[in-house]
Amino acid sequence: MEIAVGPGFQMWVTFAIIVLALGAYVWEKWSMELTSLGTVCVILIFFQLFPVPPGPGETGSLDAARILQGFANPALVAVLALLVMGQGLIRTGILDRGVEWFLDHVRKKIPFILAVLAALIVVGAISGFLNNTPVVVIFIPIMQAMAQRYGVSPSQVMMPLSFAAIVGGMTTLIGSSTNLLVNTALVEIGEAPLTFFEFTVPGLMLAAAGIIYAVVVVPRLLPDRAGMSASVLPDGAGKQFILQLDVRPDSELIGEGAPGGHFEALPDMTVRLIQRGERAILPPFEDLTVQDGDVIVVAATRAVLKEAIVAHGELFHPDIKSSAMAEDDDEDAPWRQRDQIIAEVMVAPASRLVGQTLRLAGFRYKTHCIVLGIQRRARMIRARITEIRLEPGDVLLVQGQRDDIRALRGNRDVVLIESSREEVPSLDHAKRAMLIFFGTVVLAATGSLPIVTAAFAGAIAMVATGVLNLRQAFRAMDPKIATAIAAALAMSVALRETGGAAFVASLVVDALDGAGVLMILSVLFLIAALMTNVISNNAVAVLFTPIAVDLAIELGVSPSLFAIAMVFAANCSFASPMGYQTNLLVMGPGHYAFSDFARAGLPLIIIMWLTFTAMAWLYWGL
Repeated sequence: MEIAVGPGFQMWVTFAIIVLALGAYVWEKWSMELTSLGTVCVILIFFQLFPVPPGPGETGSLDAARILQGFANPALVAVLALLVMGQGLIRTGILDRGVEWFLDHVRKKIPFILAVLAALIVVGAISGFLNNTPVVVIFIPIMQAMAQRYGVSPSQVMMPLSFAAIVGGMTTLIGSSTNLLVNTALVEIGEAPLTFFEFTVPGLMLAAAGIIYAVVVVPRLLPDRAGMSASVLPDGAGKQFILQLDVRPDSELIGEGAPGGHFEALPDMTVRLIQRGERAILPPFEDLTVQDGDVIVVAATRAVLKEAIVAHGELFHPDIKSSAMAEDDDEDAPWRQRDQIIAEVMVAPASRLVGQTLRLAGFRYKTHCIVLGIQRRARMIRARITEIRLEPGDVLLVQGQRDDIRALRGNRDVVLIESSREEVPSLDHAKRAMLIFFGTVVLAATGSLPIVTAAFAGAIAMVATGVLNLRQAFRAMDPKIATAIAAALAMSVALRETGGAAFVASLVVDALDGAGVLMILSVLFLIAALMTNVISNNAVAVLFTPIAVDLAIELGVSPSLFAIAMVFAANCSFASPMGYQTNLLVMGPGHYAFSDFARAGLPLIIIMWLTFTAMAWLYWGL
């Protein structure tokens, strides 16, 4: 059934739908996915009942195929493909290796402000080519370690980390999903698309201003939270596990000493005991070098152990060859296969493991998970973990394949700590992951392939070459991003086809009657920059781009300039923790209040606005 009414009716209802959808996003009573899909559903039903009649300059009726085309939009496909490639780089540990190299150089005492500046420049550079959410996830512990090393509160570096990732995303076309959506909106309107590096130079200027502000000003605007430093570390980040290293004939530790209880080859690990035959050697280890057959007991945090597992593999698998089941310990053992998970389990009070050692309990063979370390809160342990008799409440750090770790949920002897599960990076395919990523960037940047084609091919290559499996690839595709982009595109199409975009553009021109192009562009930038802190940055990009293009056409200037302004403005998500995912990520580690983002973010929005206005005058000659 169709009901014919005047064209203005559809425009005003479209405005109402958009306002209600944005309100639902801010209210957060329903999940973001449900709000997005519900918005698409409402648009579908409304325009089925009240179709938009074709008219001069219109593409035709706003039917279901046009409303739903956002789910197959090239920008959405490109964003999801880039997320998959980013996951491939994370999965292979490439970023972790780079971060480790960075930390090694920061350990050389340089001024704190220079160390933070260097870190934020690296974050910004990486964010220009990768989704910035995983970049921030990787750098959060790095910035925490840096703050601890220099004796400052992590709250002084967490918000600058998020801001650097956001401004870094302004420098290339694939720097954020916002950039791709603005580009897609341009194509949808019939304008020429942006090129890969079209706004890199002004983007670098804005990024430089943002990073300098983040390093110099932000720490001075935030309250002193140094007294809270003990509470800002992630749960379990400081727990020390007891680990056992069995020195074999080919071990790189042979001949090394441990001055101060630390091995140079095993940084951030403290040696508690060296067992040599029947002799137990305690610190200090003066003039002692490691020999074949030694058993070294060390203490380390989980984060340190994860890095060591990636680099040294089976060095941390305790030797239990005296077990009756030792013949099963072969190359096909589950804990020696790819795609390993580490997790923590707690020994249950009535567990059959209580009073037994790992050697006697056969935990490895019953669960197909190997115990890497033991953590006991009551006292410091100085013994081989294969000889420790387990007690209720002991926390075991275990490694195994996903299904075996999941099976521990039903094990009555241990309690799986669900939030502790984490994939172990695999360096096996690091080189091919880098080749695929850089090949994709080169193909897209040179124009040899469209961005969506290059990104899609890169994502398929990540799976085809074994860097990721299908499950990991699909997990990398964030449903929040997918549904929000599809909903934003549906609203944008409705806004354009009902004449809403042209209506708003004419209102802006009338309100600024007599003002020059520079003034109108500057005001539009400021409005969009403020709005992106209230609603989704993707929604701002998609909804404001048609308005900006119509404004440019009415003013007789290049639409690409107004589109670039929307790229920068929609990325100014600094003044609210809800403005962007990276702000939410650093809120806990930085122990921030909601008002902290407004205090530090609003001045940065003003700086971005003034810097852009100056660039529009000097760089583009407006």
